[in-house]
Amino acid sequence: MTEYFKLQFKMLNRRILDFGMPPLIGYLVVLLVFGATTGYLFSITEYAGYLCVLVALGFTSRLSEPKRNDFLKSIFNQRRYLTLRLLENLLCSLPFLIVLLYHGFLTEALLLILGVILGGLFHFNTNLNTTIPTPFGRKPFEYVIGFRTTFFIFPFAYLITAIAISTGNFNLGIASMALIALVCMSYYSKPENEYFVWNFALSPKRFLLVKIKSCLLNFTLLSIPNMLALSFFFPSNSPIVALSFLVCCIYLATIVLAKYSVFPNEPGLAQEILVGISFVMPLILVATIPLFYSQSVTKLKAILE
Repeated sequence: MTEYFKLQFKMLNRRILDFGMPPLIGYLVVLLVFGATTGYLFSITEYAGYLCVLVALGFTSRLSEPKRNDFLKSIFNQRRYLTLRLLENLLCSLPFLIVLLYHGFLTEALLLILGVILGGLFHFNTNLNTTIPTPFGRKPFEYVIGFRTTFFIFPFAYLITAIAISTGNFNLGIASMALIALVCMSYYSKPENEYFVWNFALSPKRFLLVKIKSCLLNFTLLSIPNMLALSFFFPSNSPIVALSFLVCCIYLATIVLAKYSVFPNEPGLAQEILVGISFVMPLILVATIPLFYSQSVTKLKAILE
């Protein structure tokens, strides 16, 4: 197990070197940026604790990729596998946990610990003989594949909305919508085969428009129950529901552009840092979206034209 974490550490160092800086400087930069952005977040909103929990769970959810976990199970026995999953989930969420405890958000810190423990203990067998039906067509494969591996999260999100309504906690309902958006964003973490892009036979700009459109349409389909319920039971907050939905759509579009900005490679540390900063400093999207868009068009030209 020690060798596994040493290997992950070496791989992280290589990604930082590929980014163009020594690992030590890279870690210092990440710590400074993380400290500055979280400090700014806690200074502008009282719901910063919930946002930290959602972002941390979004990061740890990437460690639950089915193929990755199937590979780990083939190497380690059940006890070692569960221990490893718990440790890496806790390590990944440790910076957010420290921030929450520093600012005195004990309830949110406990929620985060519970979330990462549940994410490490419970897993779903991906070698099922039964195909899980999806509410999507065949084109947006990201949602078809992603929904079948994360379907259990959506009833949980709807349950959070029900609890928000029963307790009169509108902000908890908005958090459930954000959870759905984060899950949908995770569907775009892995690039598809170049052939599936070439098969569209579209210009790069048209291709990006189609991908963003399908992403937003399917996110709308998944979030409609939340939006309708919140708008009905909190009618005075309907504009906030609409604004929250719009913000989620903007971030989803950004994630799609980030994916294709380095296609056919997997999004790297640079893209992750920019997206991560944009979560706590939304104004950076004014520069980030055009940058990802221009890079995506350049990358796709070689395949589509």
